Amino acid sequence: MSDCAIRYHNVHKQLKGNPVLRGVDLALRPGELFGLAGVNGAGKTTLLHCLFDFCTPDAGEISIFGQDHRHSAARAPLSFLPERFQAPYYLSGTDFLRYLLGLQQVPWDEAAARQATDALELAPEALRRQARSYSKGMMQKLGLVACLLSGKQQLVLDEPMSGLDPKARALFKQALRQLRAQGRGVFLTSHALADIDELCDRMAILHAGRMVFVGTPEECRQRHGGGAGAQASLEQAFLNCIAA
Repeated sequence: MSDCAIRYHNVHKQLKGNPVLRGVDLALRPGELFGLAGVNGAGKTTLLHCLFDFCTPDAGEISIFGQDHRHSAARAPLSFLPERFQAPYYLSGTDFLRYLLGLQQVPWDEAAARQATDALELAPEALRRQARSYSKGMMQKLGLVACLLSGKQQLVLDEPMSGLDPKARALFKQALRQLRAQGRGVFLTSHALADIDELCDRMAILHAGRMVFVGTPEECRQRHGGGAGAQASLEQAFLNCIAA
């Protein structure tokens, strides 16, 4: 297995003539929880879209477990949850999960499905209803359950806790830790630095299309905390980092 689960090397991307990614270098290790932070418009979602070949980098290279990301087989170990996830409104929750797993040639396992839905407290009666009746939080849980059931080696999650209530957030964090214990990796974006601080082995800060920090949350505090005295919060370190 490659030393890198995901690797970006000198990746550039323009959208409508405007630079969005400016020479991004980033390497994720297999099995780690990795958080990507940045202000709105920093380029986080574009970085993920390039990974899945939804858009083509203007320059640079991206690899997935050592394979060029442009080959569909290279993307087979990945499971992706977009920021604005919406299941087909006419499918029930169970039908959606069965359909999605079928596309990935993952056999339906009733016990595994029950374990995943129980882990996020997505009720069996909700799974029998059509997605058109789901709240934002329920829809997000459905998407997360689909990722958990995929069995993929690397999950890529764009703002995965959006819409989750405090209990669901806590349950999802437990599920992420279990994934790490199984040796599966997670690459997530989040505006909630406290979640990154609590969960992630390492993190990166993307600002104006450039990687301005890569390391552990503790290293970020030490490097950008602002001097002596009480230890800076990760939020303050983040602000200092992007200001620099």
